[in-house]
Parts: sequence; C-alpha cells; structure tokens
Amino acid sequence: MIRYEHPLNERIRTLMRLEDVASRAHVYIGGDQPQDHHAALASLFEIADIAARADLKTELLQELERQRQLLVPLRENPRIEAEALDALLADIDAVTAQLLVPSGKLGAHLRENEWLMAIKQRSGIPGGVSEFDLPAYHWWLHRDAASRRGDLAGWFAPFEPVLAGLAIVLRLLRENARSGRHVAYRGVFQLMLTTTKVAQLLRLTLARDLACVPEISANKYALNIRFIGVSGLDRGSVYDRDVEFELAFCNL
Repeated sequence: MIRYEHPLNERIRTLMRLEDVASRAHVYIGGDQPQDHHAALASLFEIADIAARADLKTELLQELERQRQLLVPLRENPRIEAEALDALLADIDAVTAQLLVPSGKLGAHLRENEWLMAIKQRSGIPGGVSEFDLPAYHWWLHRDAASRRGDLAGWFAPFEPVLAGLAIVLRLLRENARSGRHVAYRGVFQLMLTTTKVAQLLRLTLARDLACVPEISANKYALNIRFIGVSGLDRGSVYDRDVEFELAFCNL
C-alpha cells in the first residue's frame, strides 16, 4: 500500500513541510561524506525559511496545551492505557518547557552568522558553492566527518524543540482519524462534506501497484479526487478504471 496525505489548512501544511525537510536533514547529518553534509546544510536553510513565521512557536505551545487539557481527564478512563498516556503527557510537558525557554526569533542564530549566510546566498546560484567561490566552505567540507556533524548539530539545535513539538501535534492528528473504504468510479470521486467539524488532514491509501496517483482538492463543503494515470514518470490523463481506496479524515 502507498499513502498520500493532503493538508487542508495552512498551519498543517507548514508543519508537514517542516517534518518532511527535517526527516531528510537527519538522514544527511548521519552520513559521513561531504556531499551528505552539504545536503544537510541545504535542508537547514529550508527549515529556517519555512520556520520564519513569527507565530509558529506560539501556535505550537497553544496546541500542545490544548491537547494536554484534553488528555489529562483520560487518566480516569479504564479503557485507556495509563502508561502510554503518561508517556505522551511527559513528552508534551518536556517539549513545552523547551519551547518556553527564551531564544529570540527562530533562526536568528543562522542569520547572524555571516559565513552561513554567504553559503545560503551562493546556494541559490546554480553551481554557486564551488571551491573557488567559497574556499572557506570547501575547507569546512574537508574537515573530518565528526567535526562537521558537531557543527551541524549545533546549528540544528535551536530548531529541535519546534520539530519535537510538531511531531507530537502531527502524531495526534494522524491518530485521530475517521476511516472508510471508497471507490472512485472511472478514476473520479466526489463527496459532499456535511460534518460540523472540518477535517485538517486527509490520508488516502491505495494499492502500490496501481498506476495512478490522486489529485485532491477540497474545501469545507466538498471533496474532489481525480486519479491520474501514470506511465513511467510521465503525468497522464484521468485513470479510466475504478479505483478502490481508503480515506481517513483527521482532526485534532
């Protein structure tokens, strides 16, 4: 099976973009080659740009506190596994404490580093980080891997509380889902949305061997999905067969 996720508001879209870039960054940091750490640095710049929203930390703090207030009363529910609930609440408390530590504007430590900003500026130019353009960066890439990894960890550290916070929020969002089986007849599916609470995330799951991908458009009134046939890596037309899939509406 293969799963496609589609955020339905800008806040969840931002969190998912950060999650995606951070997951790649952590893989690159774990490598040993200069190319790995160049890719990690490029991902760091992406994270800084996405996280530049001034209200991101505030929104995360508010959502974590809201979830905490919803979860604490569940301790009295005998059907809830107490150990798992306590672990989740402990994670929320730990991340909240980290987010409350005054640290200035998110990403300011990068913007104040002229060396990093020179690399970021040159990275926007095709081939702009060649050794003759940035000899100091060329030197850094030829340091031992452990030293580079230590530098990267330090540059990533101010973002870690935000990344940990969004991981909890997205986990709770994905776990709070209403799922159902559907069929897109001749590749097209439409659904009127009559629920009082608008979903924040759609999760669509279908067989991996189906040669089609979903194109999703939605608002608070209706959901439209077209399955587009693919041949190789080319985008095709609407898939001219019925498609069975599972659809989950996720909400916090």
